[in-house]
Formats: sequence, structure tokens, C-alpha cells
Amino acid sequence: MADVYKKVYIHLVFAVKDRNALLDKKWRSDVFGYIAGILKRRGHYPLAVNGHYDHVHLLFDYSLKELISDLVREIKKSSSDYIKDEKLCPFKFNWQGDMVFFQ
Repeated sequence: MADVYKKVYIHLVFAVKDRNALLDKKWRSDVFGYIAGILKRRGHYPLAVNGHYDHVHLLFDYSLKELISDLVREIKKSSSDYIKDEKLCPFKFNWQGDMVFFQ
């Protein structure tokens, strides 16, 4: 039987709730590194994690071992908890709740 190879790249973008500019330049690279760590621990290969004051871009090699919605939920929950636990943001921090897919 022939070997099967797969390569799936995913580009996710999600925003801070209400697009508030809460991702301060002083610490957002720490959050991006934390998110890259989440991807690695869950078996994905991060190619780029970056963003700006109000949103994040993730480009990664998707392993097909879990639902994308479960992965996004975990990234948002864990990174939000990290921001709160480390007291990085002086304001109430949450990610945008809606998921929008474009075709």
C-alpha cells in the first residue's frame, strides 16, 4: 500500500473583545510565545504567531488530530488565563467570542 502524506496549513486570526487595543507592545511577544507553546504541546507546528494591538495571527501546520474549534477554544482560554494570571493587562481582558470562517 502506498504511503499517505498530508500537509495542512491553517491561518487563524482572532481579535480582542470589541477590538480593544489591549495587547501592549511591551508584553504581547510573551503572549505570542505562549500561544506558540500551546500549539506545540497539542501536536501542531507553529510557523508564525504575531499580531498587533487588537488581534493575533497564527500560521501553523495543522496535525489533523483535533477539531479546529476545540484548538481555538483552548488557545483563547489558556492565553487569556495567562494574561490574567501574569497581570499583564490592567484592564479586563477577553478574546472575541464569535468564530467567522471565510471560504
